[in-house]
Amino acid sequence: MKQRIIGITGGIATGKTTVSDYLHHTYGLPILDADLYARQALAGDRLAKLRDRYGKLIFDDQGNLERRKLGAIVFDSDIERQWLEQLIHPYVQECLISEANRLSPSTVVMVIPLLFEAKMESLVTETWAITCDPQQQLQRLMNRNHLSESEALQRIASQMSQSEKIELADVVIVNSDNTEELFFQVDNALLNSRSGIFLKMM
Repeated sequence: MKQRIIGITGGIATGKTTVSDYLHHTYGLPILDADLYARQALAGDRLAKLRDRYGKLIFDDQGNLERRKLGAIVFDSDIERQWLEQLIHPYVQECLISEANRLSPSTVVMVIPLLFEAKMESLVTETWAITCDPQQQLQRLMNRNHLSESEALQRIASQMSQSEKIELADVVIVNSDNTEELFFQVDNALLNSRSGIFLKMM
């Protein structure tokens, strides 16, 4: 039996975690989080490369990585963001593949914010894009990450647009109303995708 791997993506602060948490708690599906592996990637040789490239710009006096300062650099520069992604993406992909193989043939959920940008579609059997109203996305991001409007807009602009993700995804789930409506869409997507019918739910 072919393993079913659901790849969840979407813009920053659109509700990917809400959807993956629901799939885990309601259906017992294991969640593989690319962001978690990306954080783990910044250790050992990769951390040393960060130190060589940025030095005191992102490390405090005790030698600890200040992730917010790193974020400010990479969200402000395409070159720096691409350099960081090339550093960590191979590790992230290796972790996702390894964990999926370990859990096979059970269905798993991979939460990969940069699924399309990093060209990781081959890791999954179906892609779900979580989307919401752009103004909601902006406000959620500002509140969640304690960012100014300009900082939040900069982070949103650094990613593939929601409309592009919608075009590429097998399933689109809109997170602009209440959680009851959101979870209703998730339930339907899970059921219909099992039958091999991919829905764009708009």
